[in-house]
Amino acid sequence: MALPSAQKPDLSVSFAGITFKNPVIPASGTFGYGIEFEDIVSLEKLGGFVTKGLSREPMAGNPPPRLFETAAGMLNSIGLQNIGARAFVEEKLPLLRRKNVVVICNVFGYSREDYEATIRILNEAEGIAAYELNVSCPNTQHGGITFGSDRVLLEELVASCKAASRRPLIVKLSPNVTSIPMMAKSAENAGADAISLVNTFVAMSVDSDTRKPRISNVTAGLSGPAIKPIALRMVYEAAHTVDLPVIGIGGITTAADVIEFMLAGAAAVEVGTANLWDPCASEKIVDGVRRWCAEHRMARITDLIGTLSL
Repeated sequence: MALPSAQKPDLSVSFAGITFKNPVIPASGTFGYGIEFEDIVSLEKLGGFVTKGLSREPMAGNPPPRLFETAAGMLNSIGLQNIGARAFVEEKLPLLRRKNVVVICNVFGYSREDYEATIRILNEAEGIAAYELNVSCPNTQHGGITFGSDRVLLEELVASCKAASRRPLIVKLSPNVTSIPMMAKSAENAGADAISLVNTFVAMSVDSDTRKPRISNVTAGLSGPAIKPIALRMVYEAAHTVDLPVIGIGGITTAADVIEFMLAGAAAVEVGTANLWDPCASEKIVDGVRRWCAEHRMARITDLIGTLSL
């Protein structure tokens, strides 16, 4: 639909029963619990945001060093540091409820019971729109195999969390698998309301002078612009495999990146590493998307979704 010269573009997107003002959502682990950014970012301008991963109990995370900037991205091995779901509900969420912003809680655990318990704590709170299930954590009851790389474990976890949840369930997929379409289909079969992808790629860096790894945990997750072309391909594959809304993640730093992911099939995007370079990055990207739509006379941004010309 062409945009009349006096009309502002409609940036809103809706899926899984949730309406977002625009498709730009700061990603988990890059935007704290949201409220810490209220002095420098207009939270109300964002499509929403995803909290740091929340667990049943507080976690201290990995010892430093756990961050390293690469040539075109970042390695991180934070180790799931967080205050715990109950502290989030009691300390952070009441402040967020004063803001007009969509809150998505990232949830993780080391067993299915951990995930379910965390969701039940969050179920009792008001002001949460959805859960994003982080399926890249090890399941210690199954010898350390990750949920996100085993179809059977993934389907079992998603089904049990869906049953426990009172809110829409977004499943965040790992790229460290043989087939993204296969894992996306498993999440759909188990009852997911949407999927988000991709999480970070397993990587490492070595200091040639000290002959030691630059990260205390040796390996870490690679994010940032370096992974964007791969992430874009995986989002395209997933969007053409499932009938679920897809949230694209991976190296998004500009409005053009957002448009590319939506053309590939994403209904919305999450901005990650860019927030660590510039805490206002997501807000600036929203402004850029609005300008792009106006310049291209695009009345509704949803008209872009999945319209890549082949």
